[in-house]
Amino acid sequence: MRLKLLIAYDGAPFRGWQSQTTGDAVQDHIEQAFTRLCGHRIVVHGAGRTDAGVHAHGQIAHADIAADTLPFDKWLPALNAHLPRQIRIMRITRPPADFHARFAARGKIYTYRIWNDVVLPPHELGRAWHFTHPIALPLLADCARMVQGTHDFAGFAANLGKTERDTTRTLSEVRIRKTGPLLTLRFHGDGFLYKMVRLLTGTLIRCAEGRADPAWITELLTACGRKKTSFAAPAPGLYLTRVLY
Repeated sequence: MRLKLLIAYDGAPFRGWQSQTTGDAVQDHIEQAFTRLCGHRIVVHGAGRTDAGVHAHGQIAHADIAADTLPFDKWLPALNAHLPRQIRIMRITRPPADFHARFAARGKIYTYRIWNDVVLPPHELGRAWHFTHPIALPLLADCARMVQGTHDFAGFAANLGKTERDTTRTLSEVRIRKTGPLLTLRFHGDGFLYKMVRLLTGTLIRCAEGRADPAWITELLTACGRKKTSFAAPAPGLYLTRVLY
């Protein structure tokens, strides 16, 4: 029986989503929970990676288990009972037999949160990027429009130890919202390169605070990786909001 998991987690205590030899990634903890319930290792396939410190509201994963292990309606409370409080399975469904959390995905939505004020409230610690300098919202919106559409985003990707064969991605929308001191950037795309959202956010904010010329964004988009930005927004402000199928 294939289970489809909707997962939320606070990324602060973990070394990202993908399994680590140290056993302290989110995937490791979920697989350990399955092991305790099934008596043997169950591989959990995630829709994509998140870095250390990055959070998720809508990570998707799937796992195949013997149908007679537990009644279907017992899996949600049983798994959560064996997980750290910072990881929760929010919903479990039974997808089609050929569903694959990663390969069936058609896009993702990421949200980046910035607390743009002198003082950061304690409850926002580790939940948002505390940015104290003024941000010109009209300029930020102009810069966000520059990265929308289909581009080669090699200039906004970090090196993960391997070369991506295809660095072209489509950002269908970059939505900006400001509510009091809380500024959110919502990225809707068909796929994302390693650290792409954090590098986009860091670069957009650098331009919107007046420390870089917006023309730099055009240079990065047209240089096919020959020029790269190094201004990555901190991990704790980033959330995997939704995986699209």
